[in-house]
Amino acid sequence: MTSFKHLDDFPEEIRHLIPKRFDIIGDVAVVSFPPELRDHRFSVAEYISSKRGNIRGVLNKVTKLEGDHRVAGFELLLGDSSLTTHMEFGLRYKMDLKDVFFNGRLAFERKRLASQVREGEDVLVPFCGVGPFAIPAASKGAKVIALEKNPAACKWLAENIKLNHVEDNISPILADASCIGNMLNAKFDRVIIPTPYGMDRFLEDVLPLVRSGGYLHFYTFKTREQIEGLIKKYSGMGLNVIGYRRCGNVAPGVSRWVFDMVKV
Repeated sequence: MTSFKHLDDFPEEIRHLIPKRFDIIGDVAVVSFPPELRDHRFSVAEYISSKRGNIRGVLNKVTKLEGDHRVAGFELLLGDSSLTTHMEFGLRYKMDLKDVFFNGRLAFERKRLASQVREGEDVLVPFCGVGPFAIPAASKGAKVIALEKNPAACKWLAENIKLNHVEDNISPILADASCIGNMLNAKFDRVIIPTPYGMDRFLEDVLPLVRSGGYLHFYTFKTREQIEGLIKKYSGMGLNVIGYRRCGNVAPGVSRWVFDMVKV
């Protein structure tokens, strides 16, 4: 039986199609295989695993994020499970990748935000997933309310809260964040919003929950040309944009941007 550990092991006509970049979450590689590699996908998975000693499993992403829970469809090509534990700046996140959404590319962005959180702050994190924004804030001594409507993600969130010993600082809520105005009667010093695609309207919903002088970190998907107009729009909503940055491309010409803002 052929062992596929070298590029030369594959037919020459498909070598250029083999993915060179992919996400690694815990010990699982998440790869989007082009259709032309369908008949070779198991061999390519073996090849990818051989390139990195820490890869135990390989998932082929077969659909984009879809459904109410924003979960992609995966095919397990290597390994016996999509369960993994991801390490990020001293914190651990356990999850089953087939049931939840997790973006490992935002690790440094999450660290950047955590560095701004102060002990004793009241922090709100809607769309919190398995906790990669909420748990770092709690670890800094903030009091965090974390909302997530995917029951599977909320289950892992609860486990990760215990795993990282922040039970006293974070309250997980299984709920649809789009109904937040009817759920919470509180004011927050900081709101971190990893907004799903197409849900920019949520900014208006959450604004009444932010104290005057409080911070909002709002993520959105836009082209570079739209940024100036957004700054004007946010200013008209009573928000002072103190900074913004691009957090990676998501489609040709479209990037994820984060706006750091203060409520006037």
